[in-house]
Order: sequence, then C-alpha cells, then structure tokens
Amino acid sequence: MLAHFSAHVSLCVFSVCGRAVLNNRIVGGQEASLGDWPWQASLQFDTGKYFCGASLINSEWLLSAAHCFIRNIPITAVLGLQSLEGSNPNNVSRSIVEVIYHPNYNPISYDNDVALVKLSSPVPFNDFIGPVCLAANGSTFLTGIESWVTGWGKIVPLPSPKNLMEVKVSVVGNRQCGCDFKSLRKITDNMICAGLREGGKDACQGDSGSPMVSKQGSKWIQSGLVSFGQGCARPKLPGVYARVSQYQDWISNYTGNDNLPGFVTFTSPGTDPDLELCSIQLFMCGPVVDS
Repeated sequence: MLAHFSAHVSLCVFSVCGRAVLNNRIVGGQEASLGDWPWQASLQFDTGKYFCGASLINSEWLLSAAHCFIRNIPITAVLGLQSLEGSNPNNVSRSIVEVIYHPNYNPISYDNDVALVKLSSPVPFNDFIGPVCLAANGSTFLTGIESWVTGWGKIVPLPSPKNLMEVKVSVVGNRQCGCDFKSLRKITDNMICAGLREGGKDACQGDSGSPMVSKQGSKWIQSGLVSFGQGCARPKLPGVYARVSQYQDWISNYTGNDNLPGFVTFTSPGTDPDLELCSIQLFMCGPVVDS
C-alpha cells in the first residue's frame, strides 16, 4: 500500500534522508535488526536512563515530543543504538544544548506536541546513523496507509538486552479516530492516528517522541511522532501522533537554510474511506474535529 512519489523535496538533506540500506521490512511486531532504523535516537538522562525517543532530521537536530521535556536537567542523545544494555559498537552520543517547544504546545490537550532538539555537534552519516525524510506540507496519509513505529517502550517489561522494537500499524482517519476517542480526547488536525481495529499492536509508554514512518519509493518518510494514547494496543483506540506535515515551516525556521531536513510530499492513492463516515455516525460519536 505504497503511495506514489511527489517531487516536492528539500534538496539539502534529501539525497540521504530516509535511506535504510539494511532494512527489508515486510512484517511487524518484533525486535528491529541492527541498522534498520538509522534515524532512531534514544534520549537519556545523564545517569544513562532512557526516557524518550526522537528522530534524526539532519546532522544537528532531532525531532521529538514536547511532553518528554518536563525537567530542566542534562540530557544525552544516542544515535546508532540497537539495545539499551550491553555493547553497541555503532553508537554515537551527543549532549543536548537546546530544546525548542512548539509555541502552541498544549500540555493538557497534547495539541502541537512537538519539540526540536539541538545536538552539541553534528553526527556522521553511515549505514547505522542517518536522517529520516519528513512529510512536507500538504502530505496525505489516508486511512489504511501502512506505517512503522519504533522505540524502546514498555513491553511488560522490555526483555534484556532491551533491543529496539518495531511494529507495523495502519493509519486511522481523523474522523474515525475522533469517534473512537469520543469525549476522552479531542483529535485535532495537528494529530494523526494509527493502530489496528482489533488492537494488539501499538506504541506504548516510553515510546514518546519516537517516529512513525511510511515508505514511498526507496525512502522512508516520517508522518508522525508518538504523542499519546488511551492505554496501549486496545481495540478501537488507536495511538495518537503529532502530524509532522503540519510543522514544515516551523522546523525550517530553526534548522536553517544550509541544513534543511529532507521534506517530501507523501500523496496517498485513491479516495479516503474516512470521508465516508456519515453525519449520523458522527452525531452518534459526539463532537469530533474534521481533518
């Protein structure tokens, strides 16, 4: 269920973004192999304790969730990391020198739950460390688009050596997602939902800030980042992610013209089943936000 390529790109990082030369993923819900997701970053306190994920978007900046940064204490980002325990021969660590919250981030509703994280110095790109492409303004991720989510989040507990995990989920349209959450949460245009109707696969606590990506041609494009959920992997309660395509201008303003991330327009084929939800269904669900 891959979408066709659109030519809207940022050339500065585009030539290298979204490349995962060691990745041939076709199934989900398993440990990731070494080098499969080279943009995945581990955010750790100086004690070495992992607390959130992030994605590498160019050589100096990460994208993560704003709600991850509730403490003003030293933070380290680790790239090229496979497991939280034991040897990781390809990892590179950088201290965090700046965290920029989106100006409209709402810690109660989780609207605009995004933050830019600046590394102390650039990281090298190789088969194990590289930037993800970001969904550009106007990208469409319609219901059913296959997506992958990665992270070191909760698996009661994550077994030693705590390897990076991956799971395949499908986009759930904002109308349906709003119906699913009803009065629990307001689903806004700045959010994108994904999961399985039957449940069983989802991001969970500890995955916050980690990327959700879809493949288009030879490139992986980040559509969302883990924001919140109602429990984990529950039927008809998909995970909710910050919608990356809403933030191209904001991201570009801080990363600078000389080191822009690789923005790519993801265009889904066909028509959106989410638009087929009739007015009676929407009334029964209660107020939802159209997308």
